[in-house]
Amino acid sequence: MSSTVQLRSGTDETVHRPGRWLALGVLVLAVLLVAVDATVLGLATPFLSEDLKPTGTQLLWIGDVYSFVIAGLLVSMGSLGDRIGRKKLLLTGAVAFGAVSVLNAYATTPETMILARALLGVAGATLMPSTLALIRNIFHDPRERSLAIGIWGATASAGAAVGPVVGGLLLEHFWWGSVFLINLPVMAVLVVVGVKLLPESKNPVAGPWDLVSVALSLVGMVAVVYAVKEAAGHGVSWEAGAAALIGIAGLYGFVRRQLTLSAPLLDMRLFRHRGFSGAVLADLLTILGLSGLVFFLSQFLQLVQGREPFEAGLAELPAAIGAVATGLVAGKVARRFSVRSVVAGGLAAVGLSLAVLTLLGRTTGYPLLGAALLVVGAGAGFSFTITADVILSSVPKEQAGAASAVSETAYELGAALGIALLGSIVTGVYRDFSAPDGTPAGVASAAHESLGGAVEASAALPPAHADALVAAAQEAFVDGLRLAAGAGAVVLLVTAVAAWFLLRGQTLADTVEH
Repeated sequence: MSSTVQLRSGTDETVHRPGRWLALGVLVLAVLLVAVDATVLGLATPFLSEDLKPTGTQLLWIGDVYSFVIAGLLVSMGSLGDRIGRKKLLLTGAVAFGAVSVLNAYATTPETMILARALLGVAGATLMPSTLALIRNIFHDPRERSLAIGIWGATASAGAAVGPVVGGLLLEHFWWGSVFLINLPVMAVLVVVGVKLLPESKNPVAGPWDLVSVALSLVGMVAVVYAVKEAAGHGVSWEAGAAALIGIAGLYGFVRRQLTLSAPLLDMRLFRHRGFSGAVLADLLTILGLSGLVFFLSQFLQLVQGREPFEAGLAELPAAIGAVATGLVAGKVARRFSVRSVVAGGLAAVGLSLAVLTLLGRTTGYPLLGAALLVVGAGAGFSFTITADVILSSVPKEQAGAASAVSETAYELGAALGIALLGSIVTGVYRDFSAPDGTPAGVASAAHESLGGAVEASAALPPAHADALVAAAQEAFVDGLRLAAGAGAVVLLVTAVAAWFLLRGQTLADTVEH
């Protein structure tokens, strides 16, 4: 499939756009913001719960609705950027993200918080596809583009790691809403500088934005993700089944409609490209296998090993260091060896590291955990950087927004499925632990809901009894975490084998586009 478009000329000025690296700096600000925001809520949840007093169901919606909305709108927003202009969509979304962050910070009821998180998902869906699509259109030299994508991915990894550190620091000194207000100065810089430095790009023949397709995509993705989470958290029920049927019907209708439209939101023919499909599938399964560890690791560090939020955030930094280091050199390594060897090797390294984490215990020293996280980050940095490069290089740059959105949707869907499926392993094992004899029924019931609930409920017991209850709960939690790490290891190793075959013959471009 051709991925070249005629420029005005083949001059070095056209190919090597002046200010392109400064423009990249603006784009990574947006990536940093989204990555940080995705991780700080987990730390803020206990403080938010104490203040807003949400019910269990409301707390789940506060945590989930952002991912529901962003997963449902990514493809639609990526396609919208292709039509109206990626710069315009990015800057509009950035302003909206900042404004809604204020609404999140000052929410006074659970209902307001759920609405604010949903609106933040709408704004967030405009940012990630726009950044990758703009990179595709700014960097015409494939080697420079590989480095730019590596910087983009490294920033996302760094943001995910910096989020808990910054969030932990803020929560130790300020109220929970402060973790949302950190978005404002970043957004202000992004908008002011982005207006000057970012070039506009769009698909000149994209056609109208089909609202029926937007609705089908939103309903389909939200319903499927909800069904998976509902089934994993509460078992198979008629509600989960009905949501699954609605979701499948919505996605089927979306695909059928795209095949009949002259200007579809998403050109389904992109999936005929084996490299594109293989890279998307690798991303989805990788995140699925990793998400269980990522979701429960902060709880392990804080509630099992007794670290403060800031210290727990620092403990997770090796993953970011590994991802940054390998992301920056991934393009060179893939050209030196091969795409499939770098992606499959990276995924295998992640899988083996997760297998090592099946040895975790309540008193496991940090060197084992830190080393495993470093290798996880390094392997993920190699894999995600190259798959993003393959996805972008496989499509004409007029469709870069839609292609980027597919990549991000795979990420969001993989995270939702992973937290639901692997999370159900941890939850299932945890809820089966036996409370010490003599534990009051109310305390035991609260303790079986979550590890945080066990720690809080134990405060009502005599010290010796409380210690025994917390120890039993911690041991059950670690047992579940080990099983989830093992399941994740199997998923990653299988994905490594699949990537080896699906990415056979795939190469990164070397020819500059003219």
